[in-house]
Amino acid sequence: MDTLLLLKALVLGVVEGLTEFLPISSTGHLILAGELLHFNDEKGKVFEIAIQLAAILAVVWVYRERLGHVLVSLKREPASRKFALNLMVAFMPAAVLGLLFIKQIKAYLFNTLVVASAFIVGGLLILWA
Repeated sequence: MDTLLLLKALVLGVVEGLTEFLPISSTGHLILAGELLHFNDEKGKVFEIAIQLAAILAVVWVYRERLGHVLVSLKREPASRKFALNLMVAFMPAAVLGLLFIKQIKAYLFNTLVVASAFIVGGLLILWA
């Protein structure tokens, strides 16, 4: 058992847990924390995906009753159809752009300098506002 690897995983898990449900970028914080911990290799990337999947599943779990109701009542309730349509309208542009520009997104938006700069600029804009 690699104690250093477990410690890095613990720190990234805490970062994800603290940032996922706040209106801040949990992915950005994971990118910076992974860089600071030197855990940005393939193992680190797989771990980031795994803990973010767990966070997504936690959100699905919290909203399981509502999502289940929407699925069951999709054919008979206009509100459920509207919810599903809104979800698709919100998802499709991001999915299409993500597929079209995946290389540029990985190269520019997952770069630690870009993430840190965006945090600084965003923080300054919030202070200004």
